Amino acid sequence: MAPWTQGKGLIFTLHNVLPDSEAHKFRPNAHLDVTPEFLDSTITQVKQAGLEFVSLDEAMRRTQDEQCDRRFAVLTFDDGYRNNLVHAYPVLKRHRAPFTIFVATGFVDRTSEIWWVALERILEKADYLDMPLGARMVRLPTRTKAEKCAAYKRAVLWLAHDMSEAAQRLEIRRMARAYGVDMEGLAEELILDWAELSGLAEDPLTEIGAHTHDHLALARLGEDEMRENVQLGLDRLKAELGISPRHFAYPYGYEAAVDRRSAEVIGSFGFDCALTTRPGMMTKGLQKFALPRISLNGHFQSPTVVSQYITGAPFPIYHAWRKAKDHLTFRDDGVASAPREAV
Repeated sequence: MAPWTQGKGLIFTLHNVLPDSEAHKFRPNAHLDVTPEFLDSTITQVKQAGLEFVSLDEAMRRTQDEQCDRRFAVLTFDDGYRNNLVHAYPVLKRHRAPFTIFVATGFVDRTSEIWWVALERILEKADYLDMPLGARMVRLPTRTKAEKCAAYKRAVLWLAHDMSEAAQRLEIRRMARAYGVDMEGLAEELILDWAELSGLAEDPLTEIGAHTHDHLALARLGEDEMRENVQLGLDRLKAELGISPRHFAYPYGYEAAVDRRSAEVIGSFGFDCALTTRPGMMTKGLQKFALPRISLNGHFQSPTVVSQYITGAPFPIYHAWRKAKDHLTFRDDGVASAPREAV
């Protein structure tokens, strides 16, 4: 154990909890998927290391209490996937582990675009991908798995960095129509509906948190757009579930999606805290509207990795590397540009 790195505790980020049977599919976002067995073993391992699974409220209380030395862990699930109910909930219930689901309400309404999954579905069956880059249409080959992976990376760079959030959603809709992917049907297949969320919310183990309406990268929006989308998400949760969430998680949560402006906007809503996906341990004095979380990564479903997370040892190294790297960032064409200001 490394006391100087371990902090008061840690918050885990999860997305999908799926059986191994899903692994054969083309899944460039497999880092977002863990198995129920890995979730179960991780909870057991963390408990055996002496940490207690608690709610976010209790985590915040312990973090600020200098006299409290009881280390904790928190489980959070982003977006509102149905597999959280089908595959994760039985594990959590068995362990009596509190958890928070951060809900993007537009996904539940079936009106917002799960664009990264739509892109997966397009490329899974397509032999090529047509993308309008600049003034011309470019055709990327996607017959082999290697070609599909390369095309996915290029398309994500284009969708998530080279265009606005609004243009991104219009373009993925166009692509989905062109390649026969039903965007509303995709949300219906993957995301909890309001009745399912209502049932989950009745369990005292469950907290429903805010995650905007349309799952937009807040740092890429104007302040009015930020406020409108966060407020719409809150309004939908109030209307459908009768709740006013105390906690917020930024969509995506990495540096380019969370800046000082977005933290200030979120702070103005009166949330008790807001979570990023920047890795790190919970320690006293953190900015409560930019708290760190640790991803349970589908590529590293290993007790050895989890043991490192518990100590906190990897994260000072990671942040030193990021600090050096972020002096300059480079676009895909190799032109240097200043990094986006992060919290």
